[in-house]
Amino acid sequence: MTDRPVALVTGASRGLGHAMALALASTHHVVAVGRTVGALEDLDDAIRTAGGQATLAPMDITTDAAMQQLCRSMHDRWGRLDLWVHAAIHAAPLAPAGHVQDKDFEKSVAINLSATRRLIAYLAPLLGTAGRAVFFDDPVGGSPFFGSYGTTKAAQIALARSWQAEGARTGPRVDIVTPRPMPTATRARFHPGEDRAPLSAPADEAARLLAEIGLAGA
Repeated sequence: MTDRPVALVTGASRGLGHAMALALASTHHVVAVGRTVGALEDLDDAIRTAGGQATLAPMDITTDAAMQQLCRSMHDRWGRLDLWVHAAIHAAPLAPAGHVQDKDFEKSVAINLSATRRLIAYLAPLLGTAGRAVFFDDPVGGSPFFGSYGTTKAAQIALARSWQAEGARTGPRVDIVTPRPMPTATRARFHPGEDRAPLSAPADEAARLLAEIGLAGA
């Protein structure tokens, strides 16, 4: 058991998810989900150095059985989930709409949309009426060459907006925020060679976005 609120961060290995997990660890017990074991261990070291606690879950969110087991484990251990931050994303290669590869589009659908749909179904009972979920918008849908990523990201946010509207009176609360451009691996795939100096640091964005949704100081 823990006397702290429990926060699940999917996509915690790197980038904004890593920064959000580290920021939340000052006030929450963080369950960090990601595919890269080494990156999760680095996150755990940083959290422990700062005096926080984390549970590492090196998993692929597209593996349905793993996600079911994760949710069952959280139920058995804590009986609840207070916050879900969904930062997991697949950045498919840019391509003209008529040249999008099947494997790139199918992987984008699997990670960005289908896994999100299943996670909402599995986590909603744990979040109950008092829990919260956070999604990150990236309004590039319809932009040239963003067929795979833009389409599936826009669909993910449309799904999140439906869930947000459905729970407006009953909960859980769903926040949808838009991060500023950051020097992440995802952005580097889309903008190679970009001057990264003007971009916002993920840690700064994590602090700003948490304040925006009323979790300042987390």
